[in-house]
Amino acid sequence: MTDAEAALQSSGLWSRAWRRLRRDRAGMSALLVVAAYFAVACAVWLGLAGQGWSALGADSFAPVSAEHWFGTTRNGQDIFARTIYSTRVAFEIGLVVAVSSTLLGALFGALSGYFAGSWIDETILWVKGTLDAIPFFLFVVAVAYAVQGHPLAMHFAMIVTFWTTTGRYVRGEVIKLRNMEFVEAARAVGVSQAAIIFRHVLPNTTHILLVQATIVFVTAIKAEVILSFLGLGVQDGVSWGLMISQSTNEVTAGFFNNFIAASVAMFVLVMAFNFFADALQDALDPKKVEEAS
Repeated sequence: MTDAEAALQSSGLWSRAWRRLRRDRAGMSALLVVAAYFAVACAVWLGLAGQGWSALGADSFAPVSAEHWFGTTRNGQDIFARTIYSTRVAFEIGLVVAVSSTLLGALFGALSGYFAGSWIDETILWVKGTLDAIPFFLFVVAVAYAVQGHPLAMHFAMIVTFWTTTGRYVRGEVIKLRNMEFVEAARAVGVSQAAIIFRHVLPNTTHILLVQATIVFVTAIKAEVILSFLGLGVQDGVSWGLMISQSTNEVTAGFFNNFIAASVAMFVLVMAFNFFADALQDALDPKKVEEAS
């Protein structure tokens, strides 16, 4: 199979996958919800919303009103503005961790799969096995604590732990791809191993990387809540996790607005992304795409 034929076949698979995704009503509805959240995050990035989240007011624990849609905190801060601003923080954390860990997993997975059986493969497998042997949240907390004080401590902790699953999937796919005809043809004409890996093999694992990135995005948001609750998450700013952490004392006082706003906002985004990830995984499943054709 030549590169042109491989590209044509790949294009056909992507178009059939897109048709399958469009027919999935739950997946497309979830995508619309995620797009709405992303639009809110963009509005915050552009300074059009949520900018007054830190402003202190005189109204402590104010009820829901036209002025304060979700009420206020103990310090008189507007809960709606804090919830909106936290949407931006969630996307920043999710995108940074998802993209970085997916790229790291793609790199190590491709190297491990292409050089399967070599010392490179053995070394990467040993590192992945070591990381996977440590309880997930225990390791994340340990790394975050070790580099606490750094603004990206939480991001670094999650990136270090999240890449292994992507690397394992990519490794298995690359092992299958490395002996296919288009790869053998590239070797025969003298294409370097680096070019084969990054130009011919890795592009054919895009379907795996996309699905893994959506899964990691959700996992990163949920992990941030736990880390923030333990005091190892967002330090300078506000997030849904920090809002939930700060609401613990408020709940005992009978005020639930802060807790409900953060929990519901996070729940809807996480559920929407889960539905979309499932739909995307079904649409990009090679077996189902071939059956649809």
